[in-house]
Amino acid sequence: MTAIRKILIVSLFVFTASLRGEAGLPKEQIDVLYIQANESFRRANSAKDSEQAQRDYETAILNYEKIINEGPVKNARLYYNLANAYLLQGQVGKAVLNYRRAVKIDGSDENIQKNLAFARSRQIDKIPVKTEKRVLQTLFFWHYDFSLKTKFLLACIFFGIVCLCITTEIWFGRNTARTASAFTGGILMLCFLLSVVIEYRMQASKICGVITAKQVVARQGDGENYTPSFKEPLHEGTEFDVLETRPGWLHIALSDDSGGWIPDDAAELIDVY
Repeated sequence: MTAIRKILIVSLFVFTASLRGEAGLPKEQIDVLYIQANESFRRANSAKDSEQAQRDYETAILNYEKIINEGPVKNARLYYNLANAYLLQGQVGKAVLNYRRAVKIDGSDENIQKNLAFARSRQIDKIPVKTEKRVLQTLFFWHYDFSLKTKFLLACIFFGIVCLCITTEIWFGRNTARTASAFTGGILMLCFLLSVVIEYRMQASKICGVITAKQVVARQGDGENYTPSFKEPLHEGTEFDVLETRPGWLHIALSDDSGGWIPDDAAELIDVY
């Protein structure tokens, strides 16, 4: 066997092994885990013994997380189911975290949005949104409330309307109503398209997270010796943006633009990739 042939065989073996690693769990095992997770979740909901319910929720959580991490399968429905199990188990931080992950994949699902709102109502830290940001959210509600997929779909629809109006004007001559429709459709198309571009760029550059520890002291620097940033610790479920990372620490900003440094093991980032 020549050296070149040996190299080719070894390379093929390594390539095949890497494909198996990327493939994760076989589909049959994923299906079984999903069925078991759903059954555990249903048993927990109907259990009369609270301790048994907690054990069943834990089993459901472990199976959902195994599918997500080892499958690897990551979709809005899985994160939604996982968040529901965490919420009913009383872990508000993990619930908000996984609802946010589900929203990042599919923000148009009303059930996810509703449950996320309920989980947020259980947060201990009630941090207001800055007035300027709240005004922008009211004026440009379509940018903040609609999902990325919905806005792209609407941009395509208005593009089609513009094309239809222009085509009819070419065939049948100019008409005030068609011209106004084409102009309005063009403006709306540009608005939604611009919103898609802005949100896509923000998602690519902005890192968000949720505190998952029961409570954590935010400090004015990346060390335990720094002065606390707030009189009270931050609690699980509090959401934040990441400004900077250092070994073992996250520099975070809250919705009112206040912030501090927290240990990175007290929180998890909203990253589904």
